[in-house]
Amino acid sequence: MISLPDTQRIGVGLTGYGVFFLFFGMILLFDKALLAIGNVLFVTSLAFAIGLQRTFRVFFQKHNMKATGFFLGGIFVVLVGWPFVGMIFEIYDFFLVFRGFFPMVTGFIRRVPVLGFLLNLHGIRSFVDKVGESNNMVERQVNWGFI
Repeated sequence: MISLPDTQRIGVGLTGYGVFFLFFGMILLFDKALLAIGNVLFVTSLAFAIGLQRTFRVFFQKHNMKATGFFLGGIFVVLVGWPFVGMIFEIYDFFLVFRGFFPMVTGFIRRVPVLGFLLNLHGIRSFVDKVGESNNMVERQVNWGFI
């Protein structure tokens, strides 16, 4: 059993609620109130899970400013009344911000017994490998001289 501090437990719980509200908002034909609550819970869960300072670093780094703009713009568009377009912006933002984590997450999921078997199937494996290769973070670090 993994031992987590209380703030991280709260963050994991808020993530679950945020995903639930986002999913339920999409099921109910993109209900903007549920989607807005899900967005707020998701951002709050990040602040609890990884800390407030790290959350600001994730969203407001120089190379993530475009993604942060799409995320905040997506929330604004959802609140204005176009939830479908706003969710498209937010999904695009999700891939821009968290693309550096995809190889780590897929490596972890491949070690889980049932999910690992599914990710190692031929068609799914090639798709997951392509998504994992789209990581430009390493290229930026090499070009900036960090590695």
